[in-house]
Amino acid sequence: MTVHLVGAGPGDPDLLTVRAARLIASADVVVHDRLTTPAILDIAPAGALRIDVGKSSGHAVMPQSEINRLLVEHGRTGACVVRLKGGDPYVFGRGGEEAEELQAAGVAFEVVPGISSAIAAPMAAGVPVTMRTRALAFTVVTGHEDPAGQSTVGWEAHAATGATLVVLMGVGRIAIIAKRLMIGGLHPDTPVAAIRWGCTHQQEVVRTTLADVGHADLVAPTTIVIGTVAGLDLRSVPRP
Repeated sequence: MTVHLVGAGPGDPDLLTVRAARLIASADVVVHDRLTTPAILDIAPAGALRIDVGKSSGHAVMPQSEINRLLVEHGRTGACVVRLKGGDPYVFGRGGEEAEELQAAGVAFEVVPGISSAIAAPMAAGVPVTMRTRALAFTVVTGHEDPAGQSTVGWEAHAATGATLVVLMGVGRIAIIAKRLMIGGLHPDTPVAAIRWGCTHQQEVVRTTLADVGHADLVAPTTIVIGTVAGLDLRSVPRP
């Protein structure tokens, strides 16, 4: 009996790992979040049980504790259980919490890495998160902080590093984040690229500046890139 915590990548089935695609194709149970695209779910057998446990800002189909219980319950049946997560299970995917619960319950599990939207979405928009002489490091930060409202991210400190900032789950707080980054020393004209549904046919890119991003019409799920490289557009030009 094994539960597979599988990274589904940014949404394009062609960007799944070979291991992920094989597991999905042989799954008896697929527990998936809202970032799992229909094209990826279609890889699962027609008779597989599909359970939607997706979360969105301010709304959850079921709490994380219930998802944990669900994985343990199905894992104990001996079925091939695939827990599909957008991106990578251990990059703001709560895969660590699910692994802890499975381990405590004595249920065998495997973690299958996936391509994180923190890297894939900027790339799809022609933005390299690192580039020699322009960006020697990048930092991935969650914009979804303590639900009680207490900020736990030192945005002013991040502003001082010179690294590219990739903000996930930050649409609802981007105006506050931008203000704090400017207080920390980032110039108001610092380029910002916001990529929605990166690497899919629904991809949309909004290019703006740190001073103006708080007024931009951004809709989740969006990956927000802040830094000099966000002003680049290195997408390949199709041959005529």
